[in-house]
This record gives sequence, structure tokens and C-alpha cells, in this order.
Amino acid sequence: MDHPDLDRVARMRWRVALTLTALVLLTYFGFILLVAFNKPLLGRMLAPGLSIGIALGAAVIVIAWVLTGVYVRWANTRYDAALHAMRGDRR
Repeated sequence: MDHPDLDRVARMRWRVALTLTALVLLTYFGFILLVAFNKPLLGRMLAPGLSIGIALGAAVIVIAWVLTGVYVRWANTRYDAALHAMRGDRR
């Protein structure tokens, strides 16, 4: 039994998930490509004991956390609300 609202919400979830996944992969592989092809840039020091490579490596981790947080917030506010509305749950 098809439900048009459920199909719409499912498409919306896939769109958000794929977009955020693409951003994480772009960030990660961009960093890996820099490591592979521009080591001198990554070796430059920003401050004593802190190179561009270390800063960018930490940024990759932080970006992954932030994008995970974006997904969780989106899922809690929009996705779950849409599912509850379809079920007729009171919130």
C-alpha cells in the first residue's frame, strides 16, 4: 500500500542523507588528495608545533561531527515531525 506522504518524506531523507554524505566524502578525499599531491603545503607551519596538515586533519574530523549534528537536528525536527504527523501522533 503506497502512501504519497511517506514516499515524499523518504525521498527527502535520502536527499538530505546523500547530500551530507557527499560533503563528508568531498572533505575527506580532498584532504587525502592534498596529502598525496601537495605535501609541502601541508608541512608549512602555522604556529610552533601546528602545521597546516594537522589543522586540516582536525578540521576534517570537526566537519564530520558538524555534518552529523546537522543530520540529527534535521531528523529530529523535520523527519520525525513528518512521520508523527502522518501517524496522527500528538506532540
